[in-house]
Amino acid sequence: MVEQMPEYMGYDRTIAVFSPDGRLFQVEYAKEAVKRGSTTVGIVFKDGVLLVSTKLASGMMVSSSSEKIFEIDNHIAASASGLLADARVLINQARVKSQIHKITYEEPIDTWNVAHIIGDKMQISTLYAGLRPYGVSFLVAGVDSTGSHLIESDPSGMLYEWKCYSIGRGAQIANKILKQKWKNNMDKKTAISLGIEVMKKCEKDRKQIDIVLVTSKNKFKRISEEELRKVK
Repeated sequence: MVEQMPEYMGYDRTIAVFSPDGRLFQVEYAKEAVKRGSTTVGIVFKDGVLLVSTKLASGMMVSSSSEKIFEIDNHIAASASGLLADARVLINQARVKSQIHKITYEEPIDTWNVAHIIGDKMQISTLYAGLRPYGVSFLVAGVDSTGSHLIESDPSGMLYEWKCYSIGRGAQIANKILKQKWKNNMDKKTAISLGIEVMKKCEKDRKQIDIVLVTSKNKFKRISEEELRKVK
């Protein structure tokens, strides 16, 4: 007797086919990959935006090789959760577009423009057979002439702007804490303390906290371990 396959199996073999209830299963699988990725947090505060993630603290590994927060321009950063190989490709494309914009228009690119570049690349991969969606989500943080922004891009290419948000395996716990404790116009020190508190409750095993600040004054700045110890 021929074994019958589940009804949905005919609709998850290619990205270009919708299921009868209007779902793209490959996109949903990509979102599951993000949920298995390490937790990353973004917080908008009075003077800019904070990104918090983790990197492996193994004695044999060079810690900088496992960074999940990337500098796109000196006023824009992005933190990734999911498949970091996919993230690297998209970040490199965003960096190139950012520099082309600066050369062409003689001004820095806006945060939303960078988010659209990443989102458009991710959305294109949901249209054609033979491709798969990027298995990564980003929190894009930037400070430009329009203010401070924290923008999420998911595997479908959809963009959302937040005041504070988390993605990755600890997102449910993290977002619950952020909803309770985030306040408008909080200062830098309070934002860093909140980011550390959230990360400690979501990521515990052999992890080293990585924090990046994006402000109008200092632009992109990665917090050193010495500065981090002072905050703790």
